[in-house]
Amino acid sequence: MTEDSGPPLRVLVAAGGSGGHFYPALAVVDELIARRSDAQITFAATGRGLEGKLAAEAGYSVEMVRVEPLRGGSILRRLKSAAVLPIAAIDAWRLLSRCRPDVVMGVGGYLSGPLLAMASLRRVPTLLVEPNVTPGMANMWLARFVDAAAVAWKETAEYFGKKAFLSGNPVRAEISHVPDAEPGEDLPVLLIGGSQGAHALNEAMIGVLPLLEPFAERFRVTHQTGPSDLEMVRSAYESSAISARVEPYLDAMADEYSACDLVVCRAGATTCAELTAAGRGALMVPLPAAGGHQRHNARALERAGAAIVIDQADLSPERLARTLLALLESPQRREEMARKARALAMPHATGTIADRLLELAGRCS
Repeated sequence: MTEDSGPPLRVLVAAGGSGGHFYPALAVVDELIARRSDAQITFAATGRGLEGKLAAEAGYSVEMVRVEPLRGGSILRRLKSAAVLPIAAIDAWRLLSRCRPDVVMGVGGYLSGPLLAMASLRRVPTLLVEPNVTPGMANMWLARFVDAAAVAWKETAEYFGKKAFLSGNPVRAEISHVPDAEPGEDLPVLLIGGSQGAHALNEAMIGVLPLLEPFAERFRVTHQTGPSDLEMVRSAYESSAISARVEPYLDAMADEYSACDLVVCRAGATTCAELTAAGRGALMVPLPAAGGHQRHNARALERAGAAIVIDQADLSPERLARTLLALLESPQRREEMARKARALAMPHATGTIADRLLELAGRCS
């Protein structure tokens, strides 16, 4: 049901860096469009990440902000990033002047910082989405400025006080409609990788193939490598007896989740949310960087019985093979993990966040 009375709803979105930031934002703005067909959505982008390309492909307007990540890299690079902050603030101010948004939403990443800070300074209503168990640096800093914070985990609310509301993490609607995993006559399928690939996972799977070859007739693999490792990984599978479909990028993730029985992946917040929405258990290898956020996410799923976690430092071929084979040989264990993953899902996250955005914009649905 759409509500188009009054002036058009103008929303500015900062969802920089990766698909993990962009796709939750896309789910929310698609929900807003479904309710307000006259809504004018603008995505801010940095030119460094995927968000500009993905937003343009989805049919939304894109505006550039010159900003660099402050975390990681050499001291020189971080000094250069800090020097760009005044430029980022100016770009954000000018973008706000051009777009005149009714509300601004940030979904983590270094792009959210200057945009939401400048919006707050101009008294434009702001909402940030924190999908991780432990907030990222940008969202931690923004906590004092924003009007509302959507959190995906109960324990995260303490970082934002009364501004926090429990929403869950938005995922694409089709992923929530993935049917339950049911062991059948077909060979179980391992779905491996992430939206941009994961070099450590790619290398680990290459290392473990000789140990899995004696069991090659017991499973199949779909492996998303990212573009840089594609040929290396594809060549390794072609030299083995293991049946594998190797792709640089998988777009139709609902279909991939439907077809798989177990996921081997990182533990980004969006990946965790998609696993719970799709009801799939996982073997998770958290990215050790980025302040350890992925490790906290993975451990939360592990405590719930929905995942098994191996830290990257402990990712030996022998341990990986042993863990995978134990899961492949136990459909009951996989089914239990999938059921416990689905129990964590919050399928109304997108609507809950859209409700609060409309409320902040003075356009209650």
